[in-house]
Amino acid sequence: MVKDTAFEGDPIAESRQSLWLETTPTTEYDPLDGTCRVDTAIVGGGITGLSTAIELKESGQDVAVIESDRIAAATTGNTTAKLTSQHGLKYDTLRSKFDEETARQYAEINEKAIDAVQARVEADDIDCDFQRTPAYTYAESTTDRSRIHDEVEAARSIGLPAFFVESTPLPFDTDGAIRFDDQAEFHPRKYLLSIAEDIDGNGSYVFEGTRATNVESGGICRVATEKGTVVADQVVVASHFPFYDGAGYFARMHPKRSYLLAVRVEEDLPAGMYYRPDSPSATIRTAPVRTDEGVEELLIIGGQSHKPSVDGIDTSERYRRCKEYAEERFTVDSVEYRWSTHDYSPVDKVPFIGQLGPGTDNVYVATGFSGWGMTGGVGAAIILRDLIVDGSSPWAEVFDPMRITPKASAKSFAEENATIAANYATDWGRAMLSENDLPAPGDGTIVRRDGRPIAIHRDMDGNLHAVSAVCTHLWCLVRWNDAEKTWDCPCHGSRFSCDGEVLSGPALEGLRQVYPNGE
Repeated sequence: MVKDTAFEGDPIAESRQSLWLETTPTTEYDPLDGTCRVDTAIVGGGITGLSTAIELKESGQDVAVIESDRIAAATTGNTTAKLTSQHGLKYDTLRSKFDEETARQYAEINEKAIDAVQARVEADDIDCDFQRTPAYTYAESTTDRSRIHDEVEAARSIGLPAFFVESTPLPFDTDGAIRFDDQAEFHPRKYLLSIAEDIDGNGSYVFEGTRATNVESGGICRVATEKGTVVADQVVVASHFPFYDGAGYFARMHPKRSYLLAVRVEEDLPAGMYYRPDSPSATIRTAPVRTDEGVEELLIIGGQSHKPSVDGIDTSERYRRCKEYAEERFTVDSVEYRWSTHDYSPVDKVPFIGQLGPGTDNVYVATGFSGWGMTGGVGAAIILRDLIVDGSSPWAEVFDPMRITPKASAKSFAEENATIAANYATDWGRAMLSENDLPAPGDGTIVRRDGRPIAIHRDMDGNLHAVSAVCTHLWCLVRWNDAEKTWDCPCHGSRFSCDGEVLSGPALEGLRQVYPNGE
């Protein structure tokens, strides 16, 4: 179902921000200034960090949330915002790679996370568009139909509300789907901005614009930042990728990017949330948007998940393909928003939640949610609260960051790290041989100058922005992201502005400017 739109060529929507960011105010919490003493310091102001902070504060602790930019504005602000225990075809894999008990505990904590969000929404009367709705993982080819059947059997065997259905409410044909009842969707920033207000005050703090640079573990922990120090009995590192990596997370999980559009369509929108696990994957849900005329429902649709470390099509082309997928299945009137999201997936596909690593007493981590961080982050908060307050959690063993899972992870570990090594060598070899010209306006490229790889972007006014092309994390070479005008590291997912500023880690330092003021 294709309709002509004014959205031709590059899919540039009216807003290049996510719907969630565009429809909520910018927060203005003060940065840290000097030294602060609390019971627990939490590094990272996304759904994981804020959920952990409120759980601990309600348990009687004083907490400090330390966010390098603005809370709920990075990964959490660029999500699809599905609250579901249905994570693609997860449970058949968990049962075969681990065992049925692992699959059951994974499902249990994610179901508890949905209930926890609903309980808080109702108790605090949070207006965040929360509603229960079914979730579907659907097939568009007969080859995936048997995988759907296997997933239904695995999910039902551990007590999940799973059913096989021949058709879905989608306005196009599918080849069967697994349906989970009583899942949920919400507006994540409306939810989390309310929680942040409850955290900040009475001996607890939310610090924005405060980048953590180091952690000292032990009986008394210290979080060093650019603005001062937070002293605490415990520290939780909930910064998407652990900025303090003493346990080799860079080799045990790997980045992926996905792309989303919020579109206005002519037909009635289908109830429910949808995911297609094929390659490329696809995701669909609706979202209400308040306008001067009332409330309008938009369709969020996208996917195109890929590993940044694999050479392939440009970012702008991935947005075009998301638009094509939408137009082939719906009558699209306009594209209102577009955004991308960045996730990390552990080699055994299970998040890391618990003690950060060997010798890091009283320092905890929560990371690696493989694109399912809304329920994963809330579930992590429950586990971390148990570990910090009670000393144990019934789900801790499954998510233990120091687990050894050769059956589930050995093949993926070898393949992923071999890919990174190959890209490292290829990119450096290409850069050393490069005779590239300076880029056209709006573009970026890697050139060789005096034997060094230089990342150069020319803005639309013709000004050059030149920085070192060497990522400050582990010295891979960055690549130009043409749709979002950033330098992205293909190895471990660090992102930088065109002037080299760190946008997201694991890198802690920016790319060194080569020509001051872009000259």
